[in-house]
Amino acid sequence: MTDYPDVGLYIGGSWRTTADDLPVVNPANEQVIGRLARAGRQDLDDALEAASKGFKVWSQTAPKDRAEVLRTAAALMRERQAEIAHDITLELGKPYPQAKLEVIRGCEFFEWDAGEAVRTYGRVIPSAPGINYIVHQQPIGPVAAFAPWNFPMSQPARKVAGAVAAGCSVILKPAEETPAGAMHIVRAFHDAGLPPGVLNLVCGVPSEISEYLIPHETIRLVAFTGSTAVGRHLTGLASDHMTPVLMELGGHAPVIVCEDVDVRAAAVTSAVRKMRNAGQVCTSPTRFFVHDSIYREFLGTFTERAAATVVGDPMDPGVEMGPLANDRRLAAVAGFVADARDKGAEVTTGGSRIGTSGYFFEPTVLADVPDDARVMQVEPFGPLAIVNRVGSLDEAIERANSVPFGLAAYGFTNRADYIDRMVERVETGNLSINTLEASVPETPFGGVKSSGYGREGGVEGLHNYMVVKNVSHSISIV
Repeated sequence: MTDYPDVGLYIGGSWRTTADDLPVVNPANEQVIGRLARAGRQDLDDALEAASKGFKVWSQTAPKDRAEVLRTAAALMRERQAEIAHDITLELGKPYPQAKLEVIRGCEFFEWDAGEAVRTYGRVIPSAPGINYIVHQQPIGPVAAFAPWNFPMSQPARKVAGAVAAGCSVILKPAEETPAGAMHIVRAFHDAGLPPGVLNLVCGVPSEISEYLIPHETIRLVAFTGSTAVGRHLTGLASDHMTPVLMELGGHAPVIVCEDVDVRAAAVTSAVRKMRNAGQVCTSPTRFFVHDSIYREFLGTFTERAAATVVGDPMDPGVEMGPLANDRRLAAVAGFVADARDKGAEVTTGGSRIGTSGYFFEPTVLADVPDDARVMQVEPFGPLAIVNRVGSLDEAIERANSVPFGLAAYGFTNRADYIDRMVERVETGNLSINTLEASVPETPFGGVKSSGYGREGGVEGLHNYMVVKNVSHSISIV
């Protein structure tokens, strides 16, 4: 298995190619490995028409039948796990074992939403004698879904699963750098018998696609995962047309390490998770606020484990971290390190590019980083951790809340009163205590402040793809 597939458009149940295309680059060696079809205006019009027709069919399909298609597609993706993971590793540089786990996580989204599709209950509210009010849930309509490059399969899966389970049709736009994961999802649904037009795939230049689809009257919801800056722009575009949005945006997750914990366990666990996917995870633990009494021990152990991270060809067995996804991330992470160093931070390990071929960067730890360093306010989205000391839990919470983001936060402590304080006061959509797992398919996931709006996953996520209709029913004419 060596070839990477060329990725076409999928519209109205059929694949198509285009005269114009874009290159797909392997970040481990900077070589072009495939071509990506570039949708034009006519392709987008065709996708909108197909989604409109597909919605009329799918919204009237029984929930149990929708669930069966979701389960069948998920089963096909499980069978194709090795192939999908191979393509993800080539296009993103994610180590192959991690890519295989991503495929399974994506399948779990489809499987959970399949089970929930048949439980979209309404309710009856009795009023005056002879009159009932019925709360009725219906699919919202065609969805424009925009997926990021850092999780090529599981992020599109999260959006498609909720939308399709709810009865919506979808126009899915994957990241141009990593389109194969979305392509495999579409292929599985095609083979599972999804009616034409329910799921459509369009690729190309992001601005050309978003600025045409979002204002269109056919689109009833915009679902986006990506940077806060782009999310704000798309939200503004949608608001001009009163189109609701579901936004999962930037992070910059704090980690509060209290004085009562097993220091080594917390440090090793944190260092391993920090370097997962080269730190290119919206929930990646990044700003560590460690109690002064254990600071040196934590920093030493964390640095030691980060430095021991095996970096290399993501296809090689034993490799824990591959390259960054593109040259933009390489330049950005190097810039964060240089700025922090200039402002007095200590680089305890890493800080430099590895080699000259591929977008590899050393696992990097910055200690005693001043608040005016750019990395304290801007998510680095790379293999870079900040470890700072604090004198108390109150100080740690204050510093954790000091940025405009609130997607994920973590805490290490065994004290019930500390946990209660973090639950009440840390400004985040997802808080994890003594674990660095931020979400699973059955729980709602999303942010507060500038980290987004709405939730994906869980019952709440499915409801984002539905609207509520209040029905007043009188037995006789009144």
